Amino acid sequence: MLRIAREGYPFIVFFVAVTVISYFVWIWAFPVAFSLMIFMFFFFRDPERVIPEGEDIFVSPADGKIIMIEEVKEDRYLKINLRMVSIFMSPLDVHVNRSPCEGRVKSVIYSPGRFLSAFKHEASLENENITMILNTEYGDVIVRQVAGFLARRAVCRVKEGDSLKRGERFGIIKFSSRVDLFLPLNAAIRVRLGERVKAGETIIAELED
Repeated sequence: MLRIAREGYPFIVFFVAVTVISYFVWIWAFPVAFSLMIFMFFFFRDPERVIPEGEDIFVSPADGKIIMIEEVKEDRYLKINLRMVSIFMSPLDVHVNRSPCEGRVKSVIYSPGRFLSAFKHEASLENENITMILNTEYGDVIVRQVAGFLARRAVCRVKEGDSLKRGERFGIIKFSSRVDLFLPLNAAIRVRLGERVKAGETIIAELED
């Protein structure tokens, strides 16, 4: 059975209603309405994932393509150097986000901003975003949900004090968007630029001794 993210229900109900009405009232609009209805089911799909086992690993927080791997100075919250991995989600990707590791939610911060293309480097800081800071056994880990040109709403389902397991769902971004992951410097990145990854399944990084 196809699992649907709960944030998709309003969109699906709306387009089901439009499709039914168009069939009986505006038959010329039926093909478009039907196509949009099917797309909503497809877009808000939330498939189960096989979470890898093992110690000291981080899994991808999002489906999509790796567009950035850099060591950066995280100036906004932790103010230390971290390894940053950015994942771009197209409208065809699953948009449910998952925790990269086990941890306790230290804070969730919403930042208003612009809606630049998520591919752009400056989108990470200038676009509307939600930053989740996880307190983990490896130190603080940051996951930032970034709205893109089409995406106008990121949803973080957790709050300060909540606990997350590796691969557990914590939010969704509606339509194309980006997720930035900030890891400790002793995390060895196991993915390459341009590689496609799956939330909760693909190992992004592994801690080195």
